[in-house]
Amino acid sequence: MPEPIPAGLVLEDGRYFQGQAFGAVGATTGEIVFNTAMTGYQETLTDPSYHKQIVVMTAPQIGNTGVNSDDPESGRIWVAGFVVRQAARRESNWRSEGPLGAALASQGVVAIEGVDTRAITLHLRQRGAMRAGIFSGPTLLDGRGRLAPWEDLTELVRLTPPMAGQDLAGDVSTDEIYWVRPANGARPTARVVAVDLGIKAMTPWLLASRGVEVAVVPRSVSFDQVMALRPDGVFFSNGPGDPAAASLELDLLRRVLDARIPFFGICYGSQLLARAVGFETYKLVFGHRGVNHPVLDKQTGKVEITAHNHGFAAAVPLDRPVLTPFEAGRFGRAEVTHIDLNDSVVEGLRLLDRPAFAVQYHPEAAAGPHDAAYLFDRFIDLMRPES
Repeated sequence: MPEPIPAGLVLEDGRYFQGQAFGAVGATTGEIVFNTAMTGYQETLTDPSYHKQIVVMTAPQIGNTGVNSDDPESGRIWVAGFVVRQAARRESNWRSEGPLGAALASQGVVAIEGVDTRAITLHLRQRGAMRAGIFSGPTLLDGRGRLAPWEDLTELVRLTPPMAGQDLAGDVSTDEIYWVRPANGARPTARVVAVDLGIKAMTPWLLASRGVEVAVVPRSVSFDQVMALRPDGVFFSNGPGDPAAASLELDLLRRVLDARIPFFGICYGSQLLARAVGFETYKLVFGHRGVNHPVLDKQTGKVEITAHNHGFAAAVPLDRPVLTPFEAGRFGRAEVTHIDLNDSVVEGLRLLDRPAFAVQYHPEAAAGPHDAAYLFDRFIDLMRPES
C-alpha cells in the first residue's frame, strides 16, 4: 500500500484538521457544508447544486459500493471538495464499476479522509457554513518542504468569495436544448419546458415516466423561446448560488405567471417563485442537506421524510393561513403548503390565483426517500384543462 499523502482541511475561522489525501492531490476552496445522508454519495457528488461547495459526509465510511454509470445526477462531479471520516479501501457491490477515490482523482476533485467529521459538523452547526480549503501534497508545504503555517492557508481560504451574492446557475446549466420523452415511443400526455438551473437527471425522468414530454432548456432561454415550444407547463429546477442574485430567471418566471402557465419549482426554483411574488430570501446558518428531513404537508396533514440540499430559504410569514394580494404582489394570494419540522423553515409555497406551486426540498429524491413523489402527479393535474 502506498505511503499516505498528508492533507489538511482549513476553515476560514482558523480551525484546521489534519488527515490524508483522498481523490486528487492539490488545493481547493469553497463553502463547506455537511450532508447527513447515510447513502447516495454518488448522487450527492454529481448534484450541480453543490457547485463551489466542499461537502462533509457525516456517515463514517464512504465509498463502500464504489461508483457506476447509472447513479450520477449529471455528467460530472460538481463538488469543489469532499471530506470523509474513512474512505472504503475496497468497493463491494455488484453494480460497481470502479472505486470512488479513482473517480474523484480522474475528475480532479480534491478530497480528504482521516478527519473527525463529527467535530467538523458540530463546528459548522455552531458557527454556520463558511469558507474552507483542502490542501494536500505540495500545496500543503512551504517553500522549504515543510508543512505550511495554518495561518497562511487560512488567508488563502479567506480570499474565496462567499456564497451569498453569487449567481451560479449559468455555470451548471445546459448549453442547448435536449428532450426527455416517454419510454417506448408512447404518445406524450403533456409537454413541460424545464429550465435547467442545475437540474438533476432524475427530475425529467420522473416526468417522462408519467407520460410527459420534457424539453430541458438553458437558463438563458427567453419567454418567446419557451412559448415557441408550446408548453403545457413550465418547471424550474434546483441549482447553486444565491437566489437574490438571479435576474434572468425572475424575469422569465414573472412572464410565465402573467401568462397563467402552470408552474412547478424545486429548491432554487422554489426560492425564485417566492422572490417573483414579492418575498425575500435569506441564507440559513448551516442549511439543510441530507435525506432525512421531516416536512409537514399542511394540505394533507401528513409528515414526509424528504431529501434536502439548500442553504437559502424564503422569508414567508407563517402566522397567517393566506397571504393577501398586497403581500404577494400582482400575482394574487399565496399560502405556505409545507414546513420543515426541525426548524419551521418554509418548504412549500402555492399561489391561489395562479396555477403555480413549488417546494424547497427534492421530491425527485435521488437516492431517496420517495415520500414526496406525488408532487409530480400534482403538477400533471395542474396541467389538465379542467384544472
